[in-house]
Amino acid sequence: MLNKIFTITLIAFFAMTLAYVAQAKEHPRLILTKEGVEQIRENLGKVPLFDASVEKIKAEVDKEIQMGIDTPIPKDFSGGYTHFRHKQNFIIAQQAGALYQILEDEKYAKYVRDMLFQYEAMYKNLPVHPQVRSYAPGKLFWQCLNDSNWLVYMAQAYDTIYDYLSSEERQTLEDNLFRPFADYISLANPQFYNRIHNHSTWGNAAVGMIGLVMDDQALIQRALYGIEDDGLAVGGVDDDGGTIKAADQKRGFLANLEQPFSPDGYYTEGPYYQRYAMYPFLIFATAMHNTYPEYGVLEHKDNVLLKAIDALLNLTDADGDFFPLNDGQKGMSYFTPALITTVNIGYYYGQQDPKLLSVAQKQGEVLLDQTGLAIALDLEANKAVPFTKQSVNLSDGALGDEGGVAVLRSGNEELTAVFKYAAQGLSHGHYDKLSYSLYRQGEEVLQDYGLVRFVNIGQKGGGNYLKENTTWAKSTISHNTLSQDQSIHFGGDYQTGSQHHSDFYFYADENPQVQVASAKETNAYPGTEMHRTVALIKPSDADEPFMLDIMKVDAQGTHDYDLPFYYFGQIIQTNFAYTRPPTQEPLGNKNGYQHLYLEASGSPSSDTTQFSWLNKGKFYTLSTLTHDEDNIMLTRIGANDPEFNLRNEPGFMLRRPNTQDTVFVSIVEPHGSYSPVTELSLNSNSSIASINLMHDSDAYTGVEIVGVNGESQIFIVANLDAQANSEHTLNVNGQEYKWTGPYWYANAE
Repeated sequence: MLNKIFTITLIAFFAMTLAYVAQAKEHPRLILTKEGVEQIRENLGKVPLFDASVEKIKAEVDKEIQMGIDTPIPKDFSGGYTHFRHKQNFIIAQQAGALYQILEDEKYAKYVRDMLFQYEAMYKNLPVHPQVRSYAPGKLFWQCLNDSNWLVYMAQAYDTIYDYLSSEERQTLEDNLFRPFADYISLANPQFYNRIHNHSTWGNAAVGMIGLVMDDQALIQRALYGIEDDGLAVGGVDDDGGTIKAADQKRGFLANLEQPFSPDGYYTEGPYYQRYAMYPFLIFATAMHNTYPEYGVLEHKDNVLLKAIDALLNLTDADGDFFPLNDGQKGMSYFTPALITTVNIGYYYGQQDPKLLSVAQKQGEVLLDQTGLAIALDLEANKAVPFTKQSVNLSDGALGDEGGVAVLRSGNEELTAVFKYAAQGLSHGHYDKLSYSLYRQGEEVLQDYGLVRFVNIGQKGGGNYLKENTTWAKSTISHNTLSQDQSIHFGGDYQTGSQHHSDFYFYADENPQVQVASAKETNAYPGTEMHRTVALIKPSDADEPFMLDIMKVDAQGTHDYDLPFYYFGQIIQTNFAYTRPPTQEPLGNKNGYQHLYLEASGSPSSDTTQFSWLNKGKFYTLSTLTHDEDNIMLTRIGANDPEFNLRNEPGFMLRRPNTQDTVFVSIVEPHGSYSPVTELSLNSNSSIASINLMHDSDAYTGVEIVGVNGESQIFIVANLDAQANSEHTLNVNGQEYKWTGPYWYANAE
């Protein structure tokens, strides 16, 4: 009897196994699944957003089909026709394949098939791309990165028409196109493939995606774990100026999940490249989930990919634009197609967070798969709730112990401070320890410059990074942070910078009226400690919040310190006299200073220097604590820029010469308004009369802010003990202050 039961159980087990294997081999099975196709067909014509997305994509694909297939011999950098054409081809092929599955119209399958065979005929004898600027030249494109883009999308297209093709056709494509393509971007280019970098993530995903379609276990393992024996040595420079690391590091897709992401989901290269990398991360992880769920790729590292979606959305301003930390192009937002993919997959495979529905609603388009259908159905069912962004502190580093980024938000993004105290950020990192940028309802108040690159504009260096990205954008002086002796943090050395990070001190957002982030940096300038505390404060009787910035510097010797503030708009008023030189000259000849014109200079006329400007109908005043020996400089970006690659934007710089230990205290205050229609100017003057450094010691730094109405506000930060339960007592001029926690703030009594 027991043997009979065992036999029946064994038969049932093998039947289930065979059923699973059979199901796993069904196509499509990567992103758009067989079951998903059935659900979509059942709901066609019933879900407006999904139907509109189908019609939009259909119109685009039909137009391309009518134009005919063009697979030109590659010759251009990004921005040129051949680059554009091959990029457009892989996007349209992926969309055409989805339309074939959804609409069951054979013309779309035929289009994808014919395109793939044109590439098969070309690729067999295709040499390396003629533009040889890249550290890893591609074949269809000038770099392996774009070749990997092509394969990630084409794998999806192939998956959708797999059963439409004959076995002979599949064999031809796999032998002559797909396997050689995967081998070229991986085995032939290990310096590209075996790294911890967004480039490698695309390469890993590309090899893995085509491996999943072909059920090629060798390619799948290569994607997950990299090339075991790649023969790489230390050295070499990539297309972004980053050093290619040693061969003994972890490699492959899983390593790229583990190392660049912090446990909070922050990606060390910054939000611009996190946005770019989220597509291959999520596409391949989803494809693995749908084919080999036992690997747990989508859930790897405690669901870090799903956490990364929330982190990425929180790294946007009120308009949905990503903060341009490190190399980041301004204007990139969550309306990009990569973020449509991110939101759709995150919603479907996550916890169906209704806040994501409101983002998808703003995006106005969904993917043509089961994730997009789920979004559209739940939007139709009115399940969306607003994605209201709160203050957030995101750790950096694989273990979350390499600094981070704090985003302080006051009210409904009335004022947003982005405080960066992170790690280097791989090759896209900037030398800007303890820097910040400031926004008001989506408008930049104090800017982070971002990158120097005209992406896909061929006339500007082939659409690639320009030399000014290194000489200006990565430099310390191009950011709102401290520069010592006109030099760059870590001497501008990538290897040195990669060994260090700023240190988290404390973060507090429990009080909506006072939100604070504080961090320390001890390695950017050996022998100098910088401790910066940034606070957004909105007094209960005030109409608007302001930002308080305290930069405490302890050094072993004397130095010249420069603290710049890069603003936008027209100067309205200053409380110091200045002179304008007859001719504009650069501030220096290296380390970014060569790109700054000196437009005017002056000296403080009081202990509180004030500088006011008007931008887009709003007044702003910078009030900063100054010394008699300080120099004030008004600057403009654009010196030594013969090809006009830089934006000519203004700055205010405070220079404190021949100083050892010091404290910079500044307040940035939005106030009033101006309407060119009514020509009415309201509250154009600052509400701050003076700033006083009431106390400074190793243990405490206290600041008094005196308003024009005579009322005072006091802010004190404990410099050595940031524990939330620590009790502090400080006596200043006979007044005793007692509090618990790392800081104290109140209106003075």
